Amino acid sequence: MLSNQGPAHLLYGASDFEVVRRGSYVLCAVSGQPIPLDTLIYWSAEFQEAYRGAEEATAALIAGGAKHVNKA
Repeated sequence: MLSNQGPAHLLYGASDFEVVRRGSYVLCAVSGQPIPLDTLIYWSAEFQEAYRGAEEATAALIAGGAKHVNKA
């Protein structure tokens, strides 16, 4: 369950991330769904995006970032 802390702001590195603004979750760049920080394992350092799972991460990688993913 997500707390009421709100979204965090992270800087994504190749193998870890840095918390810039504390919060309890980030939003998936593809689906817009919240991802609790303690379960976040997919992100792109290149695009500075978080992903809910492998499917979203792969779609974003192939498309060149989540803004290019066909969400229809």
